[in-house]
Amino acid sequence: MHMTEIATLAGGCFWCLEAIFQRVRGVKKVTSGYIGGHIRHPQYRQVCDGNTGHAEAVQIEYDTSIISFEGLLEVFFDIHNPTTRNRQGNDVGSQYRSAIFYHNENQRLASLAILEKVSLAWPMPIVTELCAADTFWPAELEHHDYYNQHPSQPYCMAVVGPKVQKFMQHFAGLLKE
Repeated sequence: MHMTEIATLAGGCFWCLEAIFQRVRGVKKVTSGYIGGHIRHPQYRQVCDGNTGHAEAVQIEYDTSIISFEGLLEVFFDIHNPTTRNRQGNDVGSQYRSAIFYHNENQRLASLAILEKVSLAWPMPIVTELCAADTFWPAELEHHDYYNQHPSQPYCMAVVGPKVQKFMQHFAGLLKE
């Protein structure tokens, strides 16, 4: 039986996360957007200014018979640095924080277990936030499927592309056919 669940993750620029999770077997849909802030209907420019409290994030719809929430988190912790507060590479600000927004108690408990496991693998403390999911605001349409639509855009070439390549090397067994 196929059961679909939602995972919401933040780990830097949503273009990077979207491009990677779109390639994971069992993932049905990935939506870039904003979560964790204090204004309704945030816009990209507002979030980039860092004053709304939102994180750039992806909402992942996935088939639990193909990939588990824990499997998604293993990918998540491999493709970003969970030890840099409010930063991924040159992207700096609270909108680029590392966070897991859990949707139920099972996700919260799985997140705690993975965070404990991951903390042993990193020499610096893990700063990934663990928060109950609140309203997820989809990003403007021009941000959806961004890497696939703009692979030669400079940011995509310098930042997104190398992350996608790293994922493909580390998780070849999880790639969609």
